[in-house]
Amino acid sequence: MTDQSCLAVVLAAGEGTRMKSDLPKVLHSVGGRPLIDAVLESARAGGAGRLAVVIGAGADKVRSHLTKVAPDAQIFEQRERLGTAHAALAARAALAGHEGPVLVLFGDTPLVRPSTIAALTERLSAGADIALLGFTTEAPTGYGRLIVEDGRLVAVVEERDADVVTKAVRLCNSGIMAFRPGLLPELLEAIGNANAKGEYYLTDAIAIATARGLRAEAVIGDDESEFVGINDRAQLSDAEAIFQRRARTEAMAAGVTLVAPETVFFSFDTRLGRDVVVEPNVVFAPGVDVAAGVVIRAFSHLEGARVAGGAVVGPYARLRPGADLAENVHVGNFVEIKNARVDPGAKVNHLTYIGDATIGARTNVGAGTITCNYDGVFKHKTIIGADVFVGSNTVMVAPVRIGDNALTAAGSVITADVPDGAMAFGRARQEVREGMGATKKAMLVAKKAGAKPAG
Repeated sequence: MTDQSCLAVVLAAGEGTRMKSDLPKVLHSVGGRPLIDAVLESARAGGAGRLAVVIGAGADKVRSHLTKVAPDAQIFEQRERLGTAHAALAARAALAGHEGPVLVLFGDTPLVRPSTIAALTERLSAGADIALLGFTTEAPTGYGRLIVEDGRLVAVVEERDADVVTKAVRLCNSGIMAFRPGLLPELLEAIGNANAKGEYYLTDAIAIATARGLRAEAVIGDDESEFVGINDRAQLSDAEAIFQRRARTEAMAAGVTLVAPETVFFSFDTRLGRDVVVEPNVVFAPGVDVAAGVVIRAFSHLEGARVAGGAVVGPYARLRPGADLAENVHVGNFVEIKNARVDPGAKVNHLTYIGDATIGARTNVGAGTITCNYDGVFKHKTIIGADVFVGSNTVMVAPVRIGDNALTAAGSVITADVPDGAMAFGRARQEVREGMGATKKAMLVAKKAGAKPAG
């Protein structure tokens, strides 16, 4: 059976030397995920049914990552860096016998929307042999220029090969291309390296195709920020800023209130319901789902957490992976919750750590409470029932269970289960010695006065 689906060839062989990093460039993150992940997701959402990724020699970290996030992708290695056409040719085994259209994308261009990618293959369906994604910019320096005549794209001229007239052109090349079925392999074989760098440019396929009477067309993107490529840390920062602006705009358009939008940071998968209010300086790391009507107060950090409707989080709260807050839960200042379920109406408002635990409905957890969940080797669970009052500065040494309607006295260390309705005391007996406080203080003051100067 022939495969008519679209094949996306993602070029990710760049060494990324300007990143000054031990981490391969395409594994650096924007919006909380690696660049290559964003490209692969856009390719799939834009219509690609098959994936081929070209990595550089020795890119073992990239290969290992791809086997986890895209196990269906074919991986090829470009042993020498001789240009984009040479890189695409490294995927010849994927191209051979493929009878659907082919997309060529770049692993360091993470902001291209799926709809923009889909527009390329749609142009092929409308009759083009090649469709190339271009954009208009007032700052074209560094980009190849698109030469269009009578509605046809006839050439792409790299800046270093361009004359003065061509450099004045503002229509630029993103590098992203689509080819009708069966065309790319023969064009790759015809591309030469007679240029300033002596490299094989995939964009030379345009001039070759035009000379053969084939039709190449430019698809002009609406937003040049989609085509930002990343070669150094400054460009990585620029891409992150673009992502965050997009995410903030989309959140507000969906009914979220951002009190100070420029101070709120999102991840690629952040989900916020209608009428959520987010106060200043909040960070949403990956894996956060916040239901309608929640208030996230200032300076809170959420990661891998679920927050149900009507809850209030913060200020200065930290929700770590596995935090699961039910409806109308209150989590207050300097509270950290990790891998714990908090049932409806419960309150954990002050200076508290809850880890590997469940907290029942309407329970109140006092200030300074700690669940001691780790013994140095294993994690253990604390179960706190419904309608419990946990006194301030209670330490619960897991595994332990506090029954429904129970109470722990302030300052207790709880090491054994507490039955339903019971009250638990777990602290040393207090002794009071009359007059000793004043005597002790006088001794200390005298000692301080008689102490020799330091030095």
